[in-house]
Amino acid sequence: MRSKTLVLAAIVALSAGLAGPATAVAAGPRLEDPRTCAHDARFTCSTLTVPLDHRGRTPGTLKLQVATANSASEKVLLFLTGGPGQPGVPFSTNLFDRMPEVFKDHRLVMIDQRGTGGDAIDCPELQAQVGSSDIEPPTREAVTGCAAILGDKARFYGSDATVADLDLLRRALGARKMVVDGVSYGSFTAARYAIAHPGNVSKVILDSVLPHHATVEQSLYLESLKATARVLRSACAKPPVCGSDPAEDLAWLVRNRDTAAGVALFDMIVTYEFVDPTYRDPSVMGTDLITALRAARNGDTAKLDSLLRNLASGGDPLGSFSAGLHAATLCSDMRFPWGDAGTPGFIREPVLKLTEKRLGGRDTWPFSPAVATGIGFIRTCLPWPAEPPNSNPAGNLPDVPVLLLNGDHDLSTPMEWAYAEAKTAPRGKVVIVEGAAHSIQNREPGDAGRKAVAAFLAE
Repeated sequence: MRSKTLVLAAIVALSAGLAGPATAVAAGPRLEDPRTCAHDARFTCSTLTVPLDHRGRTPGTLKLQVATANSASEKVLLFLTGGPGQPGVPFSTNLFDRMPEVFKDHRLVMIDQRGTGGDAIDCPELQAQVGSSDIEPPTREAVTGCAAILGDKARFYGSDATVADLDLLRRALGARKMVVDGVSYGSFTAARYAIAHPGNVSKVILDSVLPHHATVEQSLYLESLKATARVLRSACAKPPVCGSDPAEDLAWLVRNRDTAAGVALFDMIVTYEFVDPTYRDPSVMGTDLITALRAARNGDTAKLDSLLRNLASGGDPLGSFSAGLHAATLCSDMRFPWGDAGTPGFIREPVLKLTEKRLGGRDTWPFSPAVATGIGFIRTCLPWPAEPPNSNPAGNLPDVPVLLLNGDHDLSTPMEWAYAEAKTAPRGKVVIVEGAAHSIQNREPGDAGRKAVAAFLAE
């Protein structure tokens, strides 16, 4: 889900068939052109060639960049970054340095998902408008312009294709089984990989969890909208206790502003967690979120306007995030009020309007139903061309150990999603890190979550 350039979020990949006629990788996948990584001499960088179309009906190949830690360990830990849209290779150093106890016994491998990194899908207008945000709504022109750039190749950038890439990577590494570790949207693809290839995973780590079965509720971000009240009130529960209810302040502002302003508020709050997971530190942005909400309700909007301006989405460098890949993957993978990616365009808007009318206040409070139907997930995929949808498995995760990590202050992927996904994991263990926001392994202020990972892998 969310992935800002100053942040690490999460991940890539999953699910589907590998069969087809002879391709460039038919003789067996290999890691080609091995060399010392320019960004970190502790890693070897190489190239994995994969077919554009794993079914073999459309010719062409893609060259994906891979970084492998220089380690003698035979235990492979494949870490998947998220978005979708974020590459993996540039962020290997941060993860390696934050969890040295893990990588004494496991060989870290990271990959640039198809459509990211050096060969990132470039949709300049979409990139400028929304960057890595799931919530900021792009213009219809930016979306249709991006779809035109991709043309009929858009259908090859969903998670089904990525999971097939990942199993080619496993074979190229010579690994019989891997630990698959994904953060944010990477948790979605990690789970999908485990479901597609249960015999090829030894353990699974899901960090900042997006449940693997896509639902309408996810695309409307209903759980995150509702979780905002819980998170803000939790921030106020610690001394010094707030003199007002920040959820009520936010609800008042949403009711007294138009839909676009409500969406902008939600986008800013989800971005704010990346810079201040306490939501109360005025030294980070010159003001804190709780104070800004209260002041705005009392008529002084200067602090809130400053946060909205300074945390506005858009403009992420293409090398750190591809908004085009983000759109192509989400619109293939997710499920929407109108159905899936195959639903004809003329049906979508009427069904969306009906959905908004049927949403009750409890479904979205402290936000409004109009905010739910106005967010970027919806407004990106509403005009996206109809295409065959990606698979959407509803079954359980395989019977292997699964660790589910989440921060209780995470609004990008709220902890309620971690508990929901845990119900599908026969051997799942949930660890909630108090006071942490999105992306535990990459960004947790303390070390409770990373210790939980180390202990889980050592079991």
